[in-house]
Amino acid sequence: MAAKHHVESRAGSVQPAADNPWADAPIHLQELLALASDLARNAGQVHAEGMRSALRIETKSSPTDLVSQVDRESERMIVERLSQLRPDDAVLGEEGTLGQGTSGVRWVIDPLDGTTNYVYGYPAFAVSIAVEIEGRPQIGVVYDSSAGRLYRAISGFGAVCDDQPIHVREQPDLSTALVATGFSYEAAQRERQGSVVAQVLGRVRDIRRGGTAALDLCHVAAGHVDAYWELDLSPWDYAAGSVIAREAGADVLFPQAAHGRGPAVVAAHRSLMPAFLSLLRDTGALA
Repeated sequence: MAAKHHVESRAGSVQPAADNPWADAPIHLQELLALASDLARNAGQVHAEGMRSALRIETKSSPTDLVSQVDRESERMIVERLSQLRPDDAVLGEEGTLGQGTSGVRWVIDPLDGTTNYVYGYPAFAVSIAVEIEGRPQIGVVYDSSAGRLYRAISGFGAVCDDQPIHVREQPDLSTALVATGFSYEAAQRERQGSVVAQVLGRVRDIRRGGTAALDLCHVAAGHVDAYWELDLSPWDYAAGSVIAREAGADVLFPQAAHGRGPAVVAAHRSLMPAFLSLLRDTGALA
């Protein structure tokens, strides 16, 4: 009887080749994906344990921008394991980790995307881990710890949810598109974004606001919504989700926002994207 071949990460995760959707990907990418997946699941355990204890809540950029000890403990766990397993890699984490590396690999981490949801017990929060190689996003892992779903992708090799392939919904008609978005933490910017949403709402099927950019991008990837846009995001918010959405067949663009900081993040099936971009410009979201 022939021996089974396995794929093993430096973290110790083993997956039989027959069950491995990444069998055609280079081994080093498979190993990085396996490690990112293990780290995301372990951070999800920190989330679960945190829900059984009293939360210590603080604010960051505004009274609506929350952070808890669970955010920080999740990031600390991820960073400590990376320092042991991949000490030469760079790390960028939402809760302040900024490590320089020499390997050409950088980990971009949001240890708890959707903190406000988590604090309130609203079931939409996740761990987001992206891996960049020489500045190019190559791997995206988003663990929906509120639902126990694992979204993953390797650039050029497709996207899965719980190892089942996912694909963006083909929806060329903007008027029947279900669209997701999110809002800034800054009050005046939220008012401007609310004005945009009011105009968009009459020209699409409906709007969804989940409160986590990483999961919004995964929902585009899985066909749960048709399109998504948001302003005022940071790299850790969208790095992993963008890889997953693209590998599921979505276009993910970063056009100039009309107001706020940084570029906008816009995702949709390529057949819908031109009309969606036009709508966002007409309604004042994009420059």
